[in-house]
Amino acid sequence: MAESQPERSFFPQEIIRKKRDGKTLDEAEITYMVRGLTDGRISEGQIAAFAMAVYFQGMSMLERTALTQAMLRSGTVIDWQKEGVSRPIVDKHSTGGVGDKVSLILAPLIAACGGAVPMIAGRGLGHTGGTIDKLESIAGYRINPAMDLFVKTVRHVGCAIIGQSDALAPADGRFYAIRDVTATVESIPLITASILSKKLAAGLDALVMDVKFGSGAFKPDPGEAEELARSIVSVANASGLPTTALLTDMDEVLGHTAGNAVEVREVIDFLMGRHMDPRLFDVVMALASEMLILAGIADETTALHAAKGALASGTAAERFAQMVAALGGPADLMTNMNAHLPLAPVRRNIIAPRRGFINRINVREYGLAVMELGGGRRQATDMIDHGVGLVNIAGIGAKVGPRAPVATLYARTEADADQAETRLLQAITITDDCPAIPLPVRQRITAEKTRHPV
Repeated sequence: MAESQPERSFFPQEIIRKKRDGKTLDEAEITYMVRGLTDGRISEGQIAAFAMAVYFQGMSMLERTALTQAMLRSGTVIDWQKEGVSRPIVDKHSTGGVGDKVSLILAPLIAACGGAVPMIAGRGLGHTGGTIDKLESIAGYRINPAMDLFVKTVRHVGCAIIGQSDALAPADGRFYAIRDVTATVESIPLITASILSKKLAAGLDALVMDVKFGSGAFKPDPGEAEELARSIVSVANASGLPTTALLTDMDEVLGHTAGNAVEVREVIDFLMGRHMDPRLFDVVMALASEMLILAGIADETTALHAAKGALASGTAAERFAQMVAALGGPADLMTNMNAHLPLAPVRRNIIAPRRGFINRINVREYGLAVMELGGGRRQATDMIDHGVGLVNIAGIGAKVGPRAPVATLYARTEADADQAETRLLQAITITDDCPAIPLPVRQRITAEKTRHPV
């Protein structure tokens, strides 16, 4: 019988040096760093140095997979079969953008089609809005419920959208906090491990990524967005999680609202069939079809029909209402949203300086305008004003003039409205001719044939 090998001994600074010099780390070295991050053996300064080394030198797909797995093992992995959930477990994750309220529609929609969606969502990052911030505009909604309530909601409703739990991939929480203050958030290997460690911990059977590009996206450059999508798809599949990705356009606000309560209102209108923004509808249907196919709930010929049917029948709206009520929100939200989602008192139409068609939008400026109104955070400790935001946002190709505003804003004060109006008008280009309307979904990325062993 072969003798067991003694556990290797490491010095954190030597692992940092190795990555700093562009060399490849092995699984044991990466695991050591993550364990030290979790139990506090490695200092924040060393983790910051490690993150910066990865930011500049990158990681191979094997290293990214090892980092993802090590962060996954830092906490609990949910076993949904043991929890009595027999439905396929499927989720979607977006890299974020201005007006991106897709998750709030998609989770109940997939639940209505027979899937289970245990969605761990995040807060706003910079100019991009966060799903959790939007849900917090609903009084009583529990963003961080006890694990048993989360599981019970998924079991009985089919979906639950909550914030990150300390039980799931806790290493990511500490690592992200350090990355956030050391200018290393944008690292594609670290983004990949951060997203997937949480998704794998949620016990998924399948995952669909919505990776956005354009002026309102976290990764504006299409090439960088594609690189991120391929990284996530490759590492996810190498880790045993079937994953595909869609590249979607964020050179326009997604939907016709940007903010928190205003976006929840748009979601309710969408689910109730009162108003469905065409671009938002296209993105939702594309992602829903991918999720249903990848989870084995439908095939390519039936997926779109199933998704449309869940909306038209009102079943998706019922699931959203049930999820909100199960997690502490008002039972009558869908029929009494004016009472539960109040808006700021100052309402103003933003009128363009000339007639014409919107040719281009710097969508990031729209996100910053919402932040200036109080709908986002400058610092992590800032409180959000859920009642401010933009509605009736005109997209590319829209005709604007005195009777056709660029947008309508809700602000807390006239001074706030003045500041936001200036930013919005500076963010648009108006031309005499109507431009070509870009497609919202641009590319589908699937796993390569090669599988990276863990």
